[in-house]
Amino acid sequence: MPWHWGGASWGDPGFLLDAFATHMDKQLDLNLDLDGAFPPSLSQNIGKVAEHMDAQAALAGFALGFSLILAIGAQNAFVLRQGLRGAHVLAVVLACAVSDAALIAAGVAGFGALAEAVPLFETVMRWGGAAFLIWYGARNFRAALAGGSALMDQGDTTQSLRAAVLTCLALTWLNPHVYLDTVVLIGSISAQYEDRLAFALGAMSASFVFFFSLGYGARVLRPLFTSPRAWQVLDVVVGLTMWVIAAKLIFG
Repeated sequence: MPWHWGGASWGDPGFLLDAFATHMDKQLDLNLDLDGAFPPSLSQNIGKVAEHMDAQAALAGFALGFSLILAIGAQNAFVLRQGLRGAHVLAVVLACAVSDAALIAAGVAGFGALAEAVPLFETVMRWGGAAFLIWYGARNFRAALAGGSALMDQGDTTQSLRAAVLTCLALTWLNPHVYLDTVVLIGSISAQYEDRLAFALGAMSASFVFFFSLGYGARVLRPLFTSPRAWQVLDVVVGLTMWVIAAKLIFG
């Protein structure tokens, strides 16, 4: 036997539809009332950050970060060879890029706080960074004059995912130059910019762009990367980039 309430029957389909519609209206009203109590969405926050970000600082960070990791080295050689073999490419490039991002963040955050506490430190590191960049550029010019280097594929040597990632991490974190290049140099140069976050994000994005391009573009670029002449041109470009950045540090 159907229930009755207020002259309406619970067994009446029309009554049930009306009751459901009334309930949904109340829920919608409640949600609208609570809208202002919650923070803006993540996408809105990202948009606001992007609007206030210094594009010049971000581009400078990207250029410096890209130049520092562009030169031939053990880490890049390993990523290239993994890309040529198509072995665990995603894991390897992520390990490299995330490691770089962590080192960049540590450098920018640490040097920013230190520069505020010790004003003279910023001047010392600016000249120190310029000296290092001049030496780094000269080293690339010397490599170009020596005839360049060539990276050769070592064949389809099987390697487990764990071994590949551990090798990549060892080449990154056990290399003493990575702390000088990434932490010290990027950290000190970031102190020259008011928007250090933009500079850091630019440098981090350069790492992701480079390693993903190298890992997944290795097969396409194989003829180029195995040519000593190509590495000569690359060494000259990197050397010039380093010297231009050094000149900006010295002359402002």
